Amino acid sequence: MARSSTLSSPTVVALFAAALLFLLRPLNAELTADFYAKTCPDVSSIVQTVIHEALESDPRITASLLRLHFHDCFVQGCDGSILLDNSPTIKSEKDSAPSFKSARGFCVVDKIKAAIESTCPGTVSCADILALAANASVYLSGGPYWTVLLGRRDGLTANQGLANTSIPSPFDSYANLTSKFFAVGLDITDLVTLSGAHTFGRAHCKSFTPRLYNFTADGGPDPTLSPWYLTALQKLCPPNFSSSVLADLDPTTPNLFDNHYYSNLQKNDGLFQSDQELYSTAGAATVPIVNSFSADQSAFFKSFTRSIVNMGNISPLTGSNGEIRCNCRKVNES
Repeated sequence: MARSSTLSSPTVVALFAAALLFLLRPLNAELTADFYAKTCPDVSSIVQTVIHEALESDPRITASLLRLHFHDCFVQGCDGSILLDNSPTIKSEKDSAPSFKSARGFCVVDKIKAAIESTCPGTVSCADILALAANASVYLSGGPYWTVLLGRRDGLTANQGLANTSIPSPFDSYANLTSKFFAVGLDITDLVTLSGAHTFGRAHCKSFTPRLYNFTADGGPDPTLSPWYLTALQKLCPPNFSSSVLADLDPTTPNLFDNHYYSNLQKNDGLFQSDQELYSTAGAATVPIVNSFSADQSAFFKSFTRSIVNMGNISPLTGSNGEIRCNCRKVNES
């Protein structure tokens, strides 16, 4: 069943502010593939080694690390702000609605940073670590490998308020999704492509149970959920669900980075409302892209390598802007 979509006034105001910040971003941002060629030539292999070790005991870690890069870039650009803990001057983005008790992988980022610091002290930014970790995570899960552009520096601030409004939500309508992507300079193809990252990983019940109960005016579930999937999800997450219960984002191949996410949408088996919106919104420009990626995994992979680079180019700090943090969780002491 198709549905229409509208954009709320408060969301319009918040997204306008985010778009203004994007337009006012520094114009000297130039990232390069060989940025650490002389100063830390083994940085990519160091990142991949640490993640490979973490993956042996935590099958969720690759999806979690990719998500950190996403949450970082959508809030004042790819500056490592998602990694900052609370302090007298910092309101951590980890406590924002999109990340609170769901963003994870910070300890693995700490391990990566420590391993790099032991080889190349004071050289590699935490923002670049997130970009490299995203690449390694996708590749180690069966997805494509791409050339990561590097040279980002770490921000000195976090923006919890912006995180609350700019990061796409699992409850977002089609209109909200497109507006949030447009606000940071990404387009419809980027939206569909990067949403494909939901082909692996897990989600807490709270992120999709509103679809299962009292979704419609007459108290019914979301009509765009297939009957079998609705039954399975209601069994997993009853109204009094446990906060520890997790659902696979992709019920077919939950730990692999593949194109099954798109075929799931075609069958009305998208876990999040925001996922299914890409296929079930009447007349949406995203529908033919979903169909294309469902039919051709190589087309999805090729598009993903472009879109993830586009996202990684959102307002990076370069040159003398920002800093290279010694500890990814806090800004350097003066």
